[in-house]
Amino acid sequence: MTRTITVLYDNSGIVNRTIGLSLAMVAACNGPQHREPTPPPRPVAVTAVTALDAALAPADAPPPDAGLAVIDAPIRWSAEREQLTLAYRRRHSDPDALDLAIVPRVIVVHYTSGSSAKATRAYFDHVRIEAERVQLARGGAVNVSAHFLVDRDGTIYRLQPETRYARHCIGLNHAAIGIENVGDEADHPLTNAQVDADAALVRDLAARFPITHLLGHYEVMKFRGNPLFVELDPAYNNDKPDPGARFMALVRARVADLHLRGL
Repeated sequence: MTRTITVLYDNSGIVNRTIGLSLAMVAACNGPQHREPTPPPRPVAVTAVTALDAALAPADAPPPDAGLAVIDAPIRWSAEREQLTLAYRRRHSDPDALDLAIVPRVIVVHYTSGSSAKATRAYFDHVRIEAERVQLARGGAVNVSAHFLVDRDGTIYRLQPETRYARHCIGLNHAAIGIENVGDEADHPLTNAQVDADAALVRDLAARFPITHLLGHYEVMKFRGNPLFVELDPAYNNDKPDPGARFMALVRARVADLHLRGL
C-alpha cells in the first residue's frame, strides 16, 4: 500500500522539497516535535497541488488507505507547545503523564464557525490560547487544535498525528481524534461534500485504530459518566453546538455499518 503525500505551495511560489530527506533532517527543519512509535516505512508517492501551507511533515501514525485523499498540512510544533500540551494533559486527565501519546477510541466532530480553512489552520498555529477566551484560558495556556480539517469542498487536511494528544474537547482529549469542518449551521452551513469527506475519514480511522464511539462536540458534555470521559476538574465544562444534529445524522447514516456508538 502506498500513501499519497502532497507537496504544498504557498502564495510566494513553489517550495522545493527533496523527498529523500531523512526523518531527522525533516525534524530539524520543522523544529522540535514529539515522536510517537511509527510503523515500518512505506513507499511514498508524491503529487503537487495548491494548498494551505508549504510545510511537509513525516507521518507518525499508520497511513490512511490509498483511496482516501488526505493532504498533510501540519500545524507548527515546538518544544513550548509540547510542554504546554503536556501540562494541560497532566492537569485534566493524567497527573503522571510523561508524553502526548494517545490510543484513539473516540472521534469527535466539530465545526469552525468560520468560512476559511486557511484562517483556521493559521489560528491553530498559535501556541497559546488568547486571553479573551476566558473560559478556555482558565483551563490551560495551550491553544486549541484538531487532528483534521475538512474544507467546504470536502478537501481533508491532516494537521497533526492521530496519536498525539490535542486540545479540542473537554474530557476526551486523551482518547479522541478531532475533526474540524469549515463552516457552521447558520451563515456557512456545512456541505454535502463535508458529509462525504467526514464519513470517508471516519471509516478510514476506524479501520486503523480501535475506535468505538463517534460523537458531535455538542454531545461531549452528556458523555460524562462514560469510562472514556476523564476530566479531573469537575468545574471545567462548556456548552457547544457544533457540528449540529443534522450534520451528525448524515455522517452517521453513511457509516452505520461500522456500529460506532454515540451517547
